Amino acid sequence: MKIEDRLEFRNKAPVLTFSPDDFVIKAVNAMSAKNYGASVIVDGANKPVGIITERDFMRRLLDKGLDANTTRVKDIMTYDLKIARASDEVATWIRLMSNERFRHLPVVDADGKLVNVMSQGDFVSYTWPQLFTEIRAKTANSFAEKYQLYLIAGSIMLYTMVMIWLFRHA
Repeated sequence: MKIEDRLEFRNKAPVLTFSPDDFVIKAVNAMSAKNYGASVIVDGANKPVGIITERDFMRRLLDKGLDANTTRVKDIMTYDLKIARASDEVATWIRLMSNERFRHLPVVDADGKLVNVMSQGDFVSYTWPQLFTEIRAKTANSFAEKYQLYLIAGSIMLYTMVMIWLFRHA
């Protein structure tokens, strides 16, 4: 399934963005008001250049004793940004997000402009039903493959026993 096929992708509220030169307090206030865990930092062309998360506030602002009123977003944002396209496969990004331990994924259009942000939470509704479907299919296939000979032999034995019982009681 592609990211653009997810209901969460199509129905999300507009992305909360900031300029690298905005003061951190602006991001803190807006993110708190909207209950967002992350915001994307964009350049003048609306292309992602970074991301700021609650963890950035804690580790790069509070832990360093910086003042949110005088510190710029660019001084604490995460620059190593993973960026997806709407046509990318969900499963690929779920694996990457899990393995590389990040929770927010900016999604851009063909021109590299920000169109959305997907979080691990947005993918959860995909993963559980999909996981159960895959497990069911694999279990059925695995059982049939591993025990096919036993199933055939058991069926023949059951058939034979039923036939013997029918002949004795006829």
